[in-house]
Formats: sequence, structure tokens, C-alpha cells
Amino acid sequence: MTAWLRTPVFLWIFLVVLPFADIGRAQTDGVPLAAPTIAVDSEVVFNTRTTHALSLFGTAKYPEDFQHFDYVNPDAPKGGRVRLIGMGSFDSLHPFVTQGNSALGLGRIYDTLISRSLDEPATQYGLLAESIEIPDDYSWVTYTLREGARWHDGTPVTPEDVIFSLNILKDKGQPFYRFYYQNVVEARKVGERSVKFIFGEAGNRELPLITGELVIFPKHYWEATDEDGNPRDFSKSTLEPPLGSGPYRVGKFEPGRFIEFERVEDYWGAALPINIGQHNFDYIRYEYYRDSEVSLTALFADEYDIRVENSAKMWATRYDAPPVKDGRIKKELIADQNPAPMQGWFINTRRDKFKDRRVREALSLAFNFEWANKQLFYGQYVRLNSYFDNSKLASHGLPTAQELALLEPYRDQLPEEVFTKEFRAPQTDGSGTYRANLAKAIELLGQAGWSIRDGLMTNDETGQPLTIEFLLVQPSFERVVQPYLRDLEKIGIEGSIRLVDVAQYENRYESADFDLIVFSAPQSLSPGNEQREYWGSEAADRQGSRNVAGVKDPVVDGLIEKIIFAADREALTTAVHALDRVLLWGHYVVPQWYASGDRYAYWDRFGRPENVPPYDPGIPDIWWYVGEASASGNEAEEAELGGGQSHGVMAADGDAAGNDGL
Repeated sequence: MTAWLRTPVFLWIFLVVLPFADIGRAQTDGVPLAAPTIAVDSEVVFNTRTTHALSLFGTAKYPEDFQHFDYVNPDAPKGGRVRLIGMGSFDSLHPFVTQGNSALGLGRIYDTLISRSLDEPATQYGLLAESIEIPDDYSWVTYTLREGARWHDGTPVTPEDVIFSLNILKDKGQPFYRFYYQNVVEARKVGERSVKFIFGEAGNRELPLITGELVIFPKHYWEATDEDGNPRDFSKSTLEPPLGSGPYRVGKFEPGRFIEFERVEDYWGAALPINIGQHNFDYIRYEYYRDSEVSLTALFADEYDIRVENSAKMWATRYDAPPVKDGRIKKELIADQNPAPMQGWFINTRRDKFKDRRVREALSLAFNFEWANKQLFYGQYVRLNSYFDNSKLASHGLPTAQELALLEPYRDQLPEEVFTKEFRAPQTDGSGTYRANLAKAIELLGQAGWSIRDGLMTNDETGQPLTIEFLLVQPSFERVVQPYLRDLEKIGIEGSIRLVDVAQYENRYESADFDLIVFSAPQSLSPGNEQREYWGSEAADRQGSRNVAGVKDPVVDGLIEKIIFAADREALTTAVHALDRVLLWGHYVVPQWYASGDRYAYWDRFGRPENVPPYDPGIPDIWWYVGEASASGNEAEEAELGGGQSHGVMAADGDAAGNDGL
């Protein structure tokens, strides 16, 4: 998983990326190697266990002596290339700082202490770490490194590298890391190959997984000089290919155009059970496009191999090219068992005009999803009614007794609907007329101190009209917003679209300079610390945070802590249901939609395992190259695996696009 890898901000807005999506509330699992009782710091004594795996849900599927994951082909051949694409541009090979726009795929050059499996929720197995020791109170965790782990220059990976990595991210990485690792007080060397992370709070079962997914950097590399003889500065963007320890290294690249990753033939971890059957391509290449129409044409011309299609219209109407008709390009809808991300128009509550939730609810009432789904999306989407939709974490019906126990202390701070109604996004009959919803929107705005004067919704105190600007970076989204603007106009709200380039978009996002933007908040089956980043008050005031709506609510903060410190799965689910209700009735988002799976189009020249993993399709990491003829019938071109201009769709390696419904 690329939880720790910074995704460019503009991709976060309309692509589903799971930063920290699979980090779970860990509990140790596997066959314990030992269970001693030891003293921690001084007087307090705890039982500890040493294990090969951390699992959210109890028992990890794979034992300590497993040979490979069930969803891979252990005999998959190595070789060939796969061509993907990035949208936009890049000018940096350093994704861990705010400077620059980093290239896609850089997570492939690094290793972490642990790595997830794709056929069980939130379960991690040792990668750099051969064993994991943890006490019953989760106040610390110790990782022991594998003896053969080494950097691409042959230098061993050491505890000093691990300690350096935590400290440098907190000190010089983008501000998010300082916030995310705030409860990791110290990393301490406790043996020749062992590192102990000390936590500032006991009982947070997620922290061992958070530290386990820390990207490990080479201390000796970052403390040396660069190729020009200048000291390296971790806080600055760079185009110097960084040193890693992972299965790939940076190959050829041209900023803003393409980047290629080469498989490391002597990768130290190639024979580990968690890596068998994976990392099969000799070359993985991303070619950058700024226009989705051009990239679709390039797919049909065999200029790249795999595309995740985010446009319902394109999926329904544009895939009639010859290579699709004759079967050389396959179309497939691939579903998973993860919660649907909350995608919608996130409302910037930092602005005074949006602070009253009745105003925000009125905006939601003015959006006619049923009409859009029928007329624009070919009926391919389902309306979102939860921040954790399509999962058991979504709230349904009225609060249970267990949920009420969490909500009652906050009753005087919450809307009455939290206790008395099941949330359902506004519905219409799918026609262009929905007077009842618009009438209710006008009524709510009136209650909030607004009234229509000369056709404009006007603030009764200031006399200022209610105007809304939709900030977009994706031109194709205009066709979705335009009908919404017409409906807002019917209730006196003057709306507009501001389409900007990626650089402007990032700047305005980072500084919260917007009214409404499209954003997607991916969730896992194990919500935890990342909820502070999405909805926590501290994140609301931090530049560039993922609390896009600027939520600042002590009730939300309190429920997030209930999630993080939940003692078991039942308590976690109860707290998530309660948080879901509070967020929904806060109307911070005009909910959009989700599809039943991701739409893949790919050239039929790859082998793949028979069974798709339920929590991530693993594309392209568990696929392999077969080498069938290209659309031109020229098989020889496939022999030049590392060179030439190639194109590909950014898609399927953890940077996969979500459903934007265009």
C-alpha cells in the first residue's frame, strides 16, 4: 500500500487514493515466537508477544511459514513491460515534501517494515522486519530487521536508517507527517538489528501498523552530497533519482513527460513469501497526459496498456474502436469489498456564508442526482448515503442503544435529526423538476437569515448575495456542474465555475481558497487515526490538510478518539456509526455517487491470477507479461522493452482513479 506516499493534491480531488486506507487497528497475530514478561521503562510489567504479522481482525490468514499469498501465481515469469499513465505533470522525484509535484510510482523504489496482503482486511506481514514484538497495552512496538535487507548500492538497511526515517519525516517532511506521527514519541535502537518505537499513549492499537508502514530512507545517502557535490536537503524537491531498497529503481525520465522504473534483478527481498509472484515486469512506465480524451485515443492506438475509466459516458459510448470490437482490448468491471469513498462537493465551512448547516443542507437539496444519473451517467451510479457506504460501517436506521451511549452526552450540541431520523440524501423522481426540494431549500435559507431580493438570495444583515464558486481542475466535470448551477439559480444562488491548471489548483487547495471542490475521502474497513486528518479540528487549520471542509466540532473530535481507542471490533463499529451520523447531519458535503466497481480497459497481452483479491486487484503488481501482438500486428516492437515513447494510464497501482461520474 502507498499509505505514506504523498499523492499530488489535484489527484486527491477526483481520484480515489487511499492514503492510510488500509491502516487498521492492529492486534498481534501469528504463532508467537515467545511470550515473556518484561519491565517497560521501570516498574510496570506487561506480557509481550513476538509475531510475524499484525492483524486488525484477530487471526492472520497466513502462518509464519507460508510460502506465498494465495492470490498470486508463484510461477509468474519475469520480463516485459507495462505502460501506464499519469495525468497532469511532474517536476520532482521526492514525494515526501510540499515542494514540487512528484512523479507517480515512486513508492516502488522503497520498502516499509511491514506490507499488506490483498485478500484479508488490514493485515500486514513483515517485509524489512522479520519479527514484531508488542506488549499487551500497545505502548510500544519493536521491529527486528531482516539480516539480508540492503539498499540498491549494497549497503545494509540498519536500525539507524529506521530512526533517521521517522525523525526526518517529522522534522522536514510535509506537515502531514508531523501530525500523523505525533503519538510516536521516539524510535530507539535496542539491538543490532532491532528498533523500538515508543508511543505517547497506551491503548492505541493502530500505532504499531502506522510505524510499520513508515517509509525507510537510507541515512548515509541523505547525509552525503549529491551528484553536484552539494549537501542533500530532505526538505527540498529534487530530480536526482533517490536511493531505495525496493523492487524497482528509477530509470529514464523526462520531467512532465514520462518516468520509467526498472526492476532490480538482485532485489534483496525477491524470495520473501510476501513478494513471490509479484513485481513481474522488467519495466513499468508512466507517460503523462493532460487530457483524458487524448489518452483514450492513445489507448486504442496501442500507446499504453491499461486504463481505469472514470467517465461513465466514455465507458458507455466511446469503447467501440476496432481493438475493443475484435477483443484485443478487454473491458472489465472489477469490484472490491472496501467501503465506497465519500465523494462529493466539499463545502468550505471556514467561510462565513457556509458556517450555518442549514445553508449547507440547502445546497444539497438543490442537487438533482437522479436526473444527472439518468441523463449524464447512463444509470451507472448509486447515491452515497454514508461516509462508509457499501460496508457494515455505514450507519442505518436510528441509533442503537450502544450508539446512543456515545451520542447522548453531546445531545445539546447535535441536530435533533441525529437521534430521530435516518439520513438519506435528497431524492427526486429523475425529472428536471423537483419543486419540493427547492422549496425546502428556500425555507432553510430563510431560517438561516437569507431571503430573495430582486431574484438573488441575499443575507438579511449584510445585504450581500449568496454566491458560490466551484473550483475545478478537470474540464470534463463542467458538464456535471452546469445543471447544478441552473438549479441553484432557481433558489436565487448565483453560481460560477473556476477552471484552473494543476499548479493553481494545488495552491488554492493548500490555502483553502475555495467555496466548493470535488474531493474523495477513501475509507478502509478499519477507520482509525486518519479520521483526525479528515475531520479533526486540529487538521482544519493546518495548511494542505485533508480536512477539506474545515470541520471543527468537539463532538466529531470526541467520536474520533472513541474510534482510535476502541477496545474491540464491536466498539469500533459503534463509534464509526455514531461519527457517520454526526458528519452526515452536519451537511459538510453534497454527496455524489459511487459505482459497483472500477472500470478497467486493457490490452490482452498479460497473464493474471485466476482469482481477483477481494480488497485490491493488485494491478499491475500481480500480473505478468505474455507478449501478444499489438494492434499494428508488430510483435517486434515488444522486444524493445526499455526504450521509445510509450504511454499508459495511471491506474492500477494504488494511484488508481475513482469514479468521477463524467
